[in-house]
Amino acid sequence: MMRYSWYYPWGGWSLLSLIPAVLFWLVLIFLFYRLFMYSGHHPWTEGPEKTPLDILKERYAKGEIDKKQFEEMKKDLEK
Repeated sequence: MMRYSWYYPWGGWSLLSLIPAVLFWLVLIFLFYRLFMYSGHHPWTEGPEKTPLDILKERYAKGEIDKKQFEEMKKDLEK
């Protein structure tokens, strides 16, 4: 083992020898991040997706469609 000296400040390790280790950890962290994102369990999502009936109810509540249109569209969705 080499001793500490002015020309081997890290005991023989150079900065180039750290690059593979750093790249390994960066790739590992990136893979865990992608796995986490694609699993669908991240906490900042809005929750479950809205169904077409939920969207139809929102449009009716906002007044974008009247009761007759709502009932017709609801029947179409139930088919």
